[in-house]
Order: sequence, then C-alpha cells, then structure tokens
Amino acid sequence: MVLTYGNYTVQFIIVGFSDSAELRIPLFLFFLCVYILTVLGNLVLILLICFSNTLYRPMYFFLCNLSSLDIVYTTVTSPKLISIFTTNNGIISLTECITQLFFFVSFWNTEYFLLTVMSYDRYLAICRPLHYTLIMSRKACTVAVAGTWLGGMLGSIAPTTTTFMATYRASNELNHFFCDIKVLEKVAISDTTSIRNAILLHGLLCVTTSFIFTLISYIYIISTILKIQSRAGKYKAFSTCASHLSVVTTFYILLFDLYFRPKATVSLKEGKVLTVLYVYIIPLLNPVVYSFRNKDVKEAMKKVFKKVVPK
Repeated sequence: MVLTYGNYTVQFIIVGFSDSAELRIPLFLFFLCVYILTVLGNLVLILLICFSNTLYRPMYFFLCNLSSLDIVYTTVTSPKLISIFTTNNGIISLTECITQLFFFVSFWNTEYFLLTVMSYDRYLAICRPLHYTLIMSRKACTVAVAGTWLGGMLGSIAPTTTTFMATYRASNELNHFFCDIKVLEKVAISDTTSIRNAILLHGLLCVTTSFIFTLISYIYIISTILKIQSRAGKYKAFSTCASHLSVVTTFYILLFDLYFRPKATVSLKEGKVLTVLYVYIIPLLNPVVYSFRNKDVKEAMKKVFKKVVPK
C-alpha cells in the first residue's frame, strides 16, 4: 500500500549513520551480530524455561514472555537498519514507517507493563510469601501477560494515529535509524499539537504509571529485606529480585536520560548512541543478566548441557 497526498507519494529517507561512511562495514557487522545474538540468546532462554521442570514458576513464565518480547522488539527495527547498510538505501514509505512505529511503540509499552508485572511478582514473593502461590495462579499469570500485550497494542493507537494523520512533504529525511515518533514530528509540515499531546498522554498513562508502580513495589521489597535479621536471609531475599532490579534500573535510566533530559543538553550523536543502547543492547543483555545472576537458570543450563553433551 502506498499513501498519496494529492498528486504526490509520501516517503521517508532514514539517514541512519551515513555521516560515518568509513564505519559502514563495522557498523553493519556490529548490528548484524547484535541482532543474531539477541535472537539466539533469548530463544535459548525461552527453550530452557519451556523444557525445564525446575523453572516451572510464575517468575520464569514472565521471563519467557520478556525474552519473546525482546526478539520481536528488535526485529521491528533491526532488519531495515541492516538492509540500509548493505544497500545504502534508506527509503521507506509512509505506510511502512507508520507500521514500524506502531509495532515499536506497542512492544515498547508491553515492556513497561511486563516489567511492572514482574516487579509485583517479586513483591509478592518477598513481602507476602504465604499468599504468593494463591495470588500468582496459572490463570492470573496468563491474564496478566495477556493484559500487558493487549495494553501495549492499545497504548500505541493514539501516538500512531496522530502521526499518521499529519501532513508530510513528498520526500523527508529522518536523521535517525528507524521511524521514531519525535523525529516524525519534526518533519511534519502540519500542526503537530495532536502528536505532542498523544506523546504526553502516552508518557503519563504508560511510562509514568509503570514507573510509579515499579518504584512502589521495590520500596516495599527493600523495606522488607532490611527488616530481615540474618545476613544470609537478606542475601537470599535480595538475590530473588537482583536480576530484575538491574534490568529495570538500566531500562529506566536510559529511558529518562533519552526522553526526559532537556533537548539542548543532548547532542544528535549522543541521542543515537543512547537509543542504540536502549533499543538493541538491553534486549541483548536481558538473557545474559537473567542467566548469570540466577542460580535456578544456571542449574537448568547445566542439566541440559549434561544431557546434550555426553561424557
């Protein structure tokens, strides 16, 4: 489908990293390797959780969904970026651009919501252990996960629709490496008030709400851990949420640094680097963090390795 305004067709040119022509091949290899490792790493973790009896718990059910999310999240932008390096052609139609934006924002929202649900799961495990199995039943976990995916889709409708309804020139340069909503807002030639309002509403309903609920969960978690008398008990309690806490902390630090710092203090190159960390590196590191900082996952990996590799 090609969208036309009057007698002209709207298209965008994703600039990517064209200002670093000498780094084209190294950047191509870097993003290709990151994408392949992200898919393989998260896929291994998914298979490990699905086929290991010791990981049949709510926490790992959520982790399995997080890994699935990381795969589709990076797939929204990585193939197009890699193709730009190989063909040196960053042309993308408005329909393709808005489709990419819709799925990017949808999976972005889902990540907020899923990390929030995982925070609540850790809160119940540490602060209300006697009620944990009752509250976190299989049905409750399934409904919670389905809600995060559905909520992510619904939360992307307003930003995507307002961006789609804006007017653009026939050819527009996007000085970025994917169709980011703020970049699209800059190149629109019509009034962008509706886009800014949609971004603000999205930030309040999705980002801020998720952050507040996650923060409240960890305030209760830390308060409960500090009340534990023995050092071993504190360490055991903290170890159950250490992996998730490290992921959440990195996620929100990069998010707020990228989108909530004054624009004047963020250079174009710095913004691209932060976006690369946020969009590509976090999904790559998630399976690493949850594997190396989680005793149950490491034990499950050892068992699988022993079965696969004969003595």
